[in-house]
Amino acid sequence: MSRLTPENVEVAKEIIARYPRPKSALIPLLHLAQEQDGYVADDAMEHLAELVGITPAEVLGTCSFYEMFKREPVGKYMINVCTNISCQLLGGEELLHHAEKTLGIRPGGTTDDGLFTLEDVECIAACTEAPCLQVNYRYKYKLDNADFDAMIEDLRTTNKDNIPPHGTLAEQRQHIPADKLAGIGSPEDTTTPEWFSKRLPVEEPKEENA
Repeated sequence: MSRLTPENVEVAKEIIARYPRPKSALIPLLHLAQEQDGYVADDAMEHLAELVGITPAEVLGTCSFYEMFKREPVGKYMINVCTNISCQLLGGEELLHHAEKTLGIRPGGTTDDGLFTLEDVECIAACTEAPCLQVNYRYKYKLDNADFDAMIEDLRTTNKDNIPPHGTLAEQRQHIPADKLAGIGSPEDTTTPEWFSKRLPVEEPKEENA
């Protein structure tokens, strides 16, 4: 859809400054692009490549590896229903089928109003709270069909839970003042710390032949 906005370029520069090599900032920069548009647009990936000094193909390689990064527009709310073993045993599959019926879409689909995208996902690390799901990666625990319908109705109307649009990781963006940054330098220029040097074996001087 678009390159980073001027405001987000400034955020990107601040993020890049935290790393010894610009390309090390790629994952948080991809999250920034997804927060801006709701997904990672091709133009945004090209812009990130320019900012960190790598090729767009390298950006795509990282973006396509991680499931959380979406390369096509999705709904305002991404609903991930877990159907792995714990959730499956406690009704996860049935909850997914009910979600399909309620929303009128299959996993991978988006409702016509653009509000909801449904996904069938692997374990989301909440096995003791099964069956569970996530809405834009915010957890909802121990749901039954009635709970799901109530959640959907809430999101369609008032959104009392204040779940932000897809791509928003946190309500407060981390900001590290320049005087609080860790010592950042190129790995090639980094010297061995004194405390570590003392642990290195001492080489015995070689005897010269008489």
